[in-house]
Amino acid sequence: MSGRPRLPHGVGPREFAEALAAFRAVLGDSRVLTEEDIALLGYDDPQPVLGPGHFVPSAALLAGSVDDVRRVLDVARTFGVPLAPALPGRNTGLGGAAPRLPGAVVLDLSRMNRVLEVDETFGYAVVEPGVTFVDLAAHLSARGLPYRVDPVGLGWDSVVGHALATGGLTPYEDEPALWCGMEVVLPDGDLVRTGMGGLRASRCAHLWPYGFGPSFDMMFAPSNLGVVTKLGVRLRTAPPHRRTFTVSVPRAEDLGPLVDALRTLRADGTLPESPTVRSLLLDAAAAGRCRDALPGAPGPVPDGDHAPVMADLRLGRWNAYGAVAGSRPVVRAQWDAVRTALAPIAGARCRLGDPDDGRDTPGLWGDAADGWLERGGHLSVTPVLPGTGADALAQYTRVRGLVRAAGKDYLGSFVVGRRVLHHHVPVAFDIRDPDDRARTLALCERLVVDAAAAGLGVRHAHPALMDQVAETYAFHGHALRRLGERVKDALDPAGVLAPGSHGIWPRRYRGLRL
Repeated sequence: MSGRPRLPHGVGPREFAEALAAFRAVLGDSRVLTEEDIALLGYDDPQPVLGPGHFVPSAALLAGSVDDVRRVLDVARTFGVPLAPALPGRNTGLGGAAPRLPGAVVLDLSRMNRVLEVDETFGYAVVEPGVTFVDLAAHLSARGLPYRVDPVGLGWDSVVGHALATGGLTPYEDEPALWCGMEVVLPDGDLVRTGMGGLRASRCAHLWPYGFGPSFDMMFAPSNLGVVTKLGVRLRTAPPHRRTFTVSVPRAEDLGPLVDALRTLRADGTLPESPTVRSLLLDAAAAGRCRDALPGAPGPVPDGDHAPVMADLRLGRWNAYGAVAGSRPVVRAQWDAVRTALAPIAGARCRLGDPDDGRDTPGLWGDAADGWLERGGHLSVTPVLPGTGADALAQYTRVRGLVRAAGKDYLGSFVVGRRVLHHHVPVAFDIRDPDDRARTLALCERLVVDAAAAGLGVRHAHPALMDQVAETYAFHGHALRRLGERVKDALDPAGVLAPGSHGIWPRRYRGLRL
């Protein structure tokens, strides 16, 4: 990005300059970043599938308090400048901190990074949106509190951001039980506390998620209907012992029985955390094996060439990563149950990690797919499907066929929940190749439509795919989207908060196909 900033649709240079002056009056000069001050790196799209400079902000605001957020929203409404809230974290295949509306001003909440409270008796913490999992873990450790942070392995992600995204990686992967009580600044600047927090002096705001009347928390998870400034998050008692494990199976068709076994163990409580099943080539990318270094380039890796990769990495065609935790007898019993459940799969190898090695469970979603190509990026599609081996195998077979027909390798993984599977499909592309970017976007659009045709909804989307995903939720003439638009227009009539996020556009931008 160079020269004059890319302004959001409908905002002229004069209005923008006046808004910047007003933002500086609220936050101070050093807390308002523009292209003239600093290249807005970290706020643009880390996976520029539509080309560098498309999903870019015109400026970034570094809010440090609830009052900052309220005053910034007041300025935004006055000048009609759209804001795009951003929290710490990577999520690079989903656009990172880039605004859905090109040229929107990023509202960076990372300075709001205080752990406000930890209740040792009832096991909850109250955090601001800039608190990361590392921050919260350090806070608990420094105070010697007997709790652990879920999910492990996400490190620098925002606790609030992950909770509101209902990300599918925690013990609460299929229920919104990670959070309890939130504080929200609405687009008009009003300040709301949900549930029991609606009392003037509540003693149970973070003990019980409901209050009197409707429960509004899920409106903001995820949403463009308000800025969550405080969140109560539930903690788990730290187990006395925890050991990671890996299960490798040798054949592609082993995915079905592997998923069935793991889902049963997850459902009956044997496994305390959701395991992840990763494809061989995704693990190869994570291990630093670039596509160009393998046989058969260019094009997808031939089926016959998977065996050398498996032998080199000592992995299977599918590799499941999880953890067992509890007292030593419980850990032994859990591990015995895992091995017994996997024994019917011929050639399955079960390996238990070292005792209490302190490592996080490997295999969680991340940026491994970027390493598959020398100048790699990736775009993610994330369907949710019923948690059966038959469904997993059918989805894998269909998606792999479409991906390979487009000249690409399947690099997918499945997070195994009690009831559902989260199918993470990163599609790698050469970020410097316009033709490859276009093919990748077309393929991902096809994957979204194909999932919907099979009755499967996509849960998360890169900004380039948000409208396409919203279009697939088409029951009764897109009644769900229309409901979102009605609520959006009621709470944000000026249309300044995260326009277009998750396919919900305010009236001022609706139908413009921005």
